Amino acid sequence: MSISSLFQFIIGFFLGIIFFTAGIAGGAYFFLTNINANPEKHIFAEEKSSPEKEKTQTKTETKTDTKTTAEKTEPEKTAEKTEPKQEELPAGAYFAKVTWSNGLSLRSEPTKEAQRVGGVGYNTKLIVLSTSEDGKWQKIRVPGSEQEAWIKGGNVAKIDNQE
Repeated sequence: MSISSLFQFIIGFFLGIIFFTAGIAGGAYFFLTNINANPEKHIFAEEKSSPEKEKTQTKTETKTDTKTTAEKTEPEKTAEKTEPKQEELPAGAYFAKVTWSNGLSLRSEPTKEAQRVGGVGYNTKLIVLSTSEDGKWQKIRVPGSEQEAWIKGGNVAKIDNQE
């Protein structure tokens, strides 16, 4: 009887170690795979819209695009086929992408205390217009809009404008 009890203890001890090790390995795998994923795009307060505004936009979009292809005039058909023009860059400006994983806050002035006027997400394409005298801030423009703002320097990477 004592050999059987000793045998059960040894088997139980090793099974306990195996289950404990498997639990630690599973937890480490879960933690490391979640840390390795790209973060979700941050939605800034300025980008949030009310449900009423979304309903109005949806109704407007539905009403404006009711023409069939046959009803469209020749200039409208041609406009559909042309690709968007590349934006002209001012002297010294260049295209860049946001490299900061949480996105960047757009500020009205090149100071941390300045009012936030918006935000841009990770990997967003921007036009860098200039850099502040101290090199800590960059003036940018969001392509396709006239919005210009300041971002903290060093959080974008210069890219070829063909991307």
